[in-house]
Amino acid sequence: MNKQLVIAIDGPAGAGKSTTAKEIALRLGYKYIDTGAMYRAVTLLALESGISMDSEEELTKLAEEAEINFAPLRPERNTVYLNGRDVTDEIRSTSVNENVSLVAKIAGVRKALVKKQREMAQSGGVVMDGRDIGTVVLPQADLKIFLTASLETRARRRMNELQRRGENVELEEIKKNLRIRDYMDSAREIAPLRKAEDAIEIDTTGMTVEDVVNKIINLTKEVKNE
Repeated sequence: MNKQLVIAIDGPAGAGKSTTAKEIALRLGYKYIDTGAMYRAVTLLALESGISMDSEEELTKLAEEAEINFAPLRPERNTVYLNGRDVTDEIRSTSVNENVSLVAKIAGVRKALVKKQREMAQSGGVVMDGRDIGTVVLPQADLKIFLTASLETRARRRMNELQRRGENVELEEIKKNLRIRDYMDSAREIAPLRKAEDAIEIDTTGMTVEDVVNKIINLTKEVKNE
């Protein structure tokens, strides 16, 4: 019987988590769950609702009540639905980028979304990426990967992503935002960004997406043969 693995991929912003995780899910025929998109969806909802980013009670309620779903993965698009509405592009805006860490550090928000994420992964055959998947969300995952890359590499990747969406942002501004994001993600009290003890670290600086994906696919084969 072909074992359906649970694969956890963590790392800082711009390390290549989403691109890599999507390609692995497509190759294996697995479900892809972008947990960062879930926090972004709650952030977008808060911005649209005029809710303050330090209003823990209101943000927690938003996270608990929000209906966040992913359409079946396609090579060209990972469609994210928020309360039945396609928000795939909106959740990648600069305003969401600048506020998502404020939302993600709130304990009530994390508790609500972690519950949803665990439910999504129950049946296996899942690739889930984020910042605390291997340490908090899915500590029993069959394979844990921690992706890293230099700040310069991560900033250029994010700049290219924003430019494809029609946003013109300076590289230095993106670097500044990434430094702030790295600090907030690593220093927060609740589920900080850190590598799980049993995770395999891959520095993607100078590597193509195909290189990274092939390396992880080979690791999945090793896990299945154990």
